[in-house]
Amino acid sequence: MQQTVPAGTANVFRSGFVTLVGRPNAGKSTLINTIMGKKIAITSDTAQTTRHRFRAVLTRPEFQLILVDTPGLHKPHDALGEELNTSALKALEDIDVAAMLIDASAPVGRGDEWVARQLDAVHTTKALVLSKTDLVDEDTVASQRAVAEKLATWDAIVECSSETGAGVEDFIQTVTSFLPEGPQWFPEDMDTDQPIEVIVAEFVREKILRSFNDEVPHAIGVVTEEMKYNRKKDLHTISAIIYVEHDSQKGIIIGKGGSAIKRIGSEARQDLEQLLGTRVYLDLRVKVKKNWRRDATQIRRFGYGEGA
Repeated sequence: MQQTVPAGTANVFRSGFVTLVGRPNAGKSTLINTIMGKKIAITSDTAQTTRHRFRAVLTRPEFQLILVDTPGLHKPHDALGEELNTSALKALEDIDVAAMLIDASAPVGRGDEWVARQLDAVHTTKALVLSKTDLVDEDTVASQRAVAEKLATWDAIVECSSETGAGVEDFIQTVTSFLPEGPQWFPEDMDTDQPIEVIVAEFVREKILRSFNDEVPHAIGVVTEEMKYNRKKDLHTISAIIYVEHDSQKGIIIGKGGSAIKRIGSEARQDLEQLLGTRVYLDLRVKVKKNWRRDATQIRRFGYGEGA
């Protein structure tokens, strides 16, 4: 296995792109949030939580690390799934490091093997990242590592837990050591290239993913319609539309007497106030757009997959 040299040696400023790939729920978005020290990407136990490919930017005196979060690679069941897979695979083009996350608490399976095969076609540095190590004991981590090592030829292997922070700095230093000498691509105070309207919509969608089971979360698309800031009141007024595919789903999202949508709005508002640093008034409405997940044009209008 190639030996790494800590970034920043010999006063070299390194910069480059590291794409995180893996099966759904491998821990990609959680790792990015931990690295950035703030919530940028939404998380949940629901597949297809991540629909946008976006960049998180970590800048330090010796390097600028651009992390590319991607939708989880999976066997698609509709046009949305196909679009998300395309987005994830496109994110492997013209990068410096491909970091494949494998959940240390789940058996390595065919899905992991399929993702590893996609990496075979990519001529770049490859890092294996065993995530969620806090959920299992050392023997299980060692067993998982032994199996995962055989999936591909890795330039580096890292074990980490985003929950406890163990190994996260090791991940940062490892992938950064592979970055080339280069310029600072983004401003020092920039931490993501996601438009604020997209982040707002995603924070609302996250609350829905965490509140409902079965098919409803997959049928949800959220769009931020309007954002206004009143400096005198230090208040952001935000209007967003939650799209569903069927009338029955609309009723579920609204809930009896509007109870469900009020809960969604209250939980999302807390995150948004922390994100924006102001008070927030959030107006949510629900509309039906029949079978939008089967319509590639509509998927791109939502900004999902390659429409991001």
